Amino acid sequence: MAEDIVHDACINIWQRANSFDPAKGSARTWIFSVARHQALNAIRYRDREITFDSNDPTEIDLDEHFQHSSVVEDAFDWQTGQRMDDCLHQLETERRNCVLHAYVDGLSHAEISAHTGAPLGTVKAWIKRSLLRLRECMA
Repeated sequence: MAEDIVHDACINIWQRANSFDPAKGSARTWIFSVARHQALNAIRYRDREITFDSNDPTEIDLDEHFQHSSVVEDAFDWQTGQRMDDCLHQLETERRNCVLHAYVDGLSHAEISAHTGAPLGTVKAWIKRSLLRLRECMA
């Protein structure tokens, strides 16, 4: 898995080399940031995978795979996710999109600014205020 992450990070760095800005920091910091985001994405997706041998239909046991979480935990996770979804929908569209780009897509504030066309300071303020509103809504 680590080899795949490093490989994907190198490809990502190669393809996005033109987005590096030496005025914002060192190349080493930028490379580590790209690799970190790649690793975080891999960890997020790893938990969603179920691996089994397709030649052996008896190998997959979904009950065994899902026994780690109880019905109560699943219901809590669903309710929390539903509340978060409701709170996100209370935000203005631009602000909600900025938060999702930052925390789901892993984009930096500068990348979000370039993507949305909004000034960098505005994007930072939107995200900060939106997180405060989400925290209040979830409380």
